[in-house]
Amino acid sequence: MNEDAFSADLLRGHTDTIVLSTLRGGDRYGFEIYKTIRDATGGDHEIKEATLYATYRRLEKDGLVESYWGDETQGGRRKYYRITDAGRAVYRSNVAAWVATRRVIDTLLDVKG
Repeated sequence: MNEDAFSADLLRGHTDTIVLSTLRGGDRYGFEIYKTIRDATGGDHEIKEATLYATYRRLEKDGLVESYWGDETQGGRRKYYRITDAGRAVYRSNVAAWVATRRVIDTLLDVKG
């Protein structure tokens, strides 16, 4: 298994938290979230659009984000997403779990055998 495959697998389990984190900075439309994630990693990682749109639907169904249609005057209408209070709480909980997990993994990887 190469490093890129492992990193993608590890990140895939945190897609919801990554999207919620992106929305903490303000409302965004679907493709804008994709670009924000891609740009934040310098283009090293992209989450497939199909994966993201499934994530948006799941987060909305769970009450963690709300969506609304923009009123763009040019081009197609865009669906925007905003994080809810419940989404902020889940984000904080997920980050705390990640920090605790990272601490355990860092400790285990430094085991001298």
